[in-house]
Amino acid sequence: MSDFQPVPTSPKFDPSAAHHMKPRVRPVRVFPAQYGGNQLMGIADARQISEKVVLTSPAAQLVLPLMDGTKDVEMIVKEVGHGLTRPILDQLVAQLDDAGLLHGPTFDALQAQLHADFDASPTLPPASTAAFADALGANAAGGEEAWKAKSESEQRELGASKLREAFDEWINAALKDVEKPSLDALPRAIVVPHLDYPRGWVNYASAWGRLRVTDRPDRVIILGTNHFGEATGICGCDKGYETPLGVCEVDQQLLAKLRERLGNDNATRLFANRFDHEREHSIELQVPWIQHVLGKDDSGKFPKVFGVLIHDPTVNNGESYDGNGLALAPFLDALRETIKGLPGKTLVVSSADLSHVGPQFGDQVALAGNDEQATQARNNVFRHDQEMLKILIERKPDELIAAMSWQANPTRWCSIGNMVAAMKLVDPSKVDVFNFAGAMDEQGSALVTSVSMAMA
Repeated sequence: MSDFQPVPTSPKFDPSAAHHMKPRVRPVRVFPAQYGGNQLMGIADARQISEKVVLTSPAAQLVLPLMDGTKDVEMIVKEVGHGLTRPILDQLVAQLDDAGLLHGPTFDALQAQLHADFDASPTLPPASTAAFADALGANAAGGEEAWKAKSESEQRELGASKLREAFDEWINAALKDVEKPSLDALPRAIVVPHLDYPRGWVNYASAWGRLRVTDRPDRVIILGTNHFGEATGICGCDKGYETPLGVCEVDQQLLAKLRERLGNDNATRLFANRFDHEREHSIELQVPWIQHVLGKDDSGKFPKVFGVLIHDPTVNNGESYDGNGLALAPFLDALRETIKGLPGKTLVVSSADLSHVGPQFGDQVALAGNDEQATQARNNVFRHDQEMLKILIERKPDELIAAMSWQANPTRWCSIGNMVAAMKLVDPSKVDVFNFAGAMDEQGSALVTSVSMAMA
């Protein structure tokens, strides 16, 4: 019996298309999936440009690495074997192309439309925050049918109202027993998670909640993590951000002065991959907190923002991964001098998650339960997190980079870059830790840790 069992599909293979005859697959992620009671493999866009998913035989994992644009379909069939036939491979190629997962005209058109939509507006539309507000609104309305019966304006109003209520409830819960539920002055920077709100709320609220009575900043610089994009170095965004609570405009004054400080070449590098922000959640998730906690000024506007994604400085000691992107040091030097020359107050936000461990991330040990192995695995993660955080708390960002480089980042901290960047940018005199937490599913397949801190 063949290892390859085709899944019914409508796209057709085109033997006259060069990208079908010599397919080159784009960056994808694979995952287990079910279809008609059968165990299959899902293939999705690792860059999140295409929203389509291809379901196919798990044996297709033997095929994908060979789709590098150098081999034609006949060569791939011969090399794979295991019952793979041309009709089966042709069908897979057609599916991948239809989903925009192959390099070729379908993907080019999809990407061109995304770029055009991105450049057509001064703000990025809400994505994950809108989905969460809609879920809260639908629940408050009494279910999906009642939610869909409402007008768009009613949905927006209800979703925004319930999002604000959730923030207030989380702040009250996180700070009800703490000794100092508010800061005396606006810190220079805070560190908060970019986990989804249901898993990360306590650390969002532990930091943002303490800013309710501090001075209001004139601008907020949000340093995020580039999860899906193509930039090999620092990646800036020249857009503002919209959420269910309103719009934070981009700080045009900061942008102009930063471009001048960077010079033409580095400024071009900074925004060359600005489209990476279209699908990135680590910036957007902070914006509703800015709007809710910091509020509007006398002119009715929320603080202006600047969003930037920071690459991993442990990979190439702060240089871009390939030498073509914008390195960390010249960016921070230019941004630091830019901030000094701007009027008013600036708040820096490090939107950071820490460890990512468990079977979902390739580890062999399940983390759920109270048995010795699971308990030890969790404790090892927490101990390592605390050791690395201690270096940061002691204001030694270069030592953190060195330690994580030497250890090869064993628990997959995803935001070393923006945490280090925040500290180097503001050069704090002290660091206060508010809370450390881990979020894990019931099966123990994934554990993600995060922290809330302030740099003064």
